[in-house]
Amino acid sequence: MNEIVEPGAAKAALFGLCPRCGQGKLFEGYLSIAKRCAHCGLDYAMFDAGDGPAVFVILIVGAVVCAGALFVEFTYQPPYWVHAVLWIPTIAILTFGLLRLMKSLLLVLQYKHRAGEGRLTE
Repeated sequence: MNEIVEPGAAKAALFGLCPRCGQGKLFEGYLSIAKRCAHCGLDYAMFDAGDGPAVFVILIVGAVVCAGALFVEFTYQPPYWVHAVLWIPTIAILTFGLLRLMKSLLLVLQYKHRAGEGRLTE
């Protein structure tokens, strides 16, 4: 019988792997979560990252681009079209590059910490 060895959270999140076995894929598309792990059978239905990944990406990309744009503006004072040429592709690349990583990270951490919906007990 196969022994399941949990991978590190960083490795599983970085490569989009199953948080339990580290072998199966977490995603079936770019951002679509698979139904279950093909290797160990972990049901991914319990995972729900919600809007968390998008919020983190907006905050990170916004901070990086604003800092960069302010630095370029005050240092070089280029025309506005230069800002458009610099920052529009930067925003697109950083957003699409970080979105899958952040979603994967939140899903892996949700599994590792057994996070779920809160329940009231009486």
